[in-house]
Amino acid sequence: MRVKAMLCCVTVNTFWLILLVCIFIRPALFSEVTVITDPKFSTPISNVTAAVGREATLTCVVHDLGAYKVAWLRVDTQTILTIQNHVITKNKRIGITYTEKKTWQLRIKDIRETDRGWYMCQINTDPMKSQMGYLDVVVPPDILDYPTSTDMVVREGSNVTLRCAAVGSPAPAIVWRREAGDNISLQDGEQVSSVEGPTFTIPKVNRLHMGAYLCIASNGVPPSVSKRVMLIVHFPPMIWVPNQLVGAVEGQRMTLECHSEAYPKSINYWTREKGDIVPQGGKYEPVLIDNAYKVVMKLSIKVVSLADFGAYKCIAKNSLGETDGTIKLYKLPKSAINSVETVDGKRRNKSRKGSHFYEANDFIDEEMDSNSKRKDLIIGGNRNDDSYEISTTGVSGAVCLKEMIFRNMKTIITVAVLLFGWKIEAT
Repeated sequence: MRVKAMLCCVTVNTFWLILLVCIFIRPALFSEVTVITDPKFSTPISNVTAAVGREATLTCVVHDLGAYKVAWLRVDTQTILTIQNHVITKNKRIGITYTEKKTWQLRIKDIRETDRGWYMCQINTDPMKSQMGYLDVVVPPDILDYPTSTDMVVREGSNVTLRCAAVGSPAPAIVWRREAGDNISLQDGEQVSSVEGPTFTIPKVNRLHMGAYLCIASNGVPPSVSKRVMLIVHFPPMIWVPNQLVGAVEGQRMTLECHSEAYPKSINYWTREKGDIVPQGGKYEPVLIDNAYKVVMKLSIKVVSLADFGAYKCIAKNSLGETDGTIKLYKLPKSAINSVETVDGKRRNKSRKGSHFYEANDFIDEEMDSNSKRKDLIIGGNRNDDSYEISTTGVSGAVCLKEMIFRNMKTIITVAVLLFGWKIEAT
C-alpha cells in the first residue's frame, strides 16, 4: 500500500511539472525562433523650422522593423536621446511617441536657439542604418540697448549719426521712420518716408530734423520690434515780425504779433521803447501760442490811447542767446478809414472796418480788374481786429489826373505821413 501511495504522488507531481513546462517553458522555446527581417526607412526625415518657445516634431518612418530597435541621437553632441519608447536623455523637454512600431516621432518642447542642428534616426542593424533631419530655430528680432542710440541733444549745424543694432534669426532688416509720419530730409534735399540700414546720418542737422525717430527691426518672424530715439536740436532764438509798421486809431482794439523759434524753449515777453516790460492785465493782454520750438507772441491792446503809440519790442531769450523784434504803432486820423468800395463797376461811399477797400475814383470793370496791378499797404496789426487797409489801383485813362488828385487829396496825405513821416495836421 505504501508503494502504491508513493507512485500515486509521483504521478501527480509529474503532471504538474509537465503542465508548468507547457505554460512557461514552451513559449520561451518558441520565442527563440527569430524571423529574419530587413528594416527600411520609408521616407526621408523632413527638415523642420520652428520659432523659439514653440514645439518641434521630427518624424522617422520604418518598415519591417522586426526585433530591431529605433533610437534618436543629437548628431553634433553624439547624445542618445531615445531608444524605442524610452527617453534616455535627462532633458525633460524631449519626448518620444510611436505608432505600430512604424512611425517614431521625436518631440522637443519649448524650443531654444541651442536646439538648432542635425538629428539622427538610427536602426541597430549590422551595419547600422540611419538618416538625419535638420531642425532650424528662428528667433524674432530684438534690438540691443547698448549699441543702439539713445535720445540725443545736438547743436544746430552739427553732424548726427543714429545707430540701431538688432539680433535675430534670420538676421533682421532695419528701417528708420519718423514717429509722426513726416518725411525725412536727405542731404541732397530729397524727401523720403524711410531710410534703410543700421545707421542713419544727418549732416548739418537743423531744427526741421528735430523729433522722434523709430528704429524698426523685422525678419519675417513676428513680432517686429522698434525703439524710439528722440533727436533734440538746440539753437538760439530768432524772431520774425509779420508787420513792423502798424497804424491804429484811438479807441480801437489792436493786436501786435511776433513769431519766435528757439530750443531750449525761450522766455518771451514784451517791452516798450524805454525797456519797461509790458505788464499782463488791465488794458494789455499778452498771449503765447506754443507749438514745439515755435511760439506766436501776441499783445492785444483793448483800447488804444495816445500813450500807447510808439515802439514795442518782442523779446525771446534762452541759454544760447537773445533776440528781439520791433513793431512801431502809428497814430492814424479817423478820416483814414473813409473809403469807397466799388462793386460791379458802381461806387458806393462806405466807412467800414475790414481788409479790402478801394480809393475814391477807382472804377473797376472786368477788363480793368484783370489788367491792373494793385498795391496793398497794411495799416492794421491783425485782420481779425479793427485793422484797415488802403489800396491804390490803376485808374482808367478816361479819368482826368487832375481830378483824381483833387478828390484823393486826404488819402494821399495820409499815405505820405506813413511813408515819409511828414507831420501835417489834418484840417
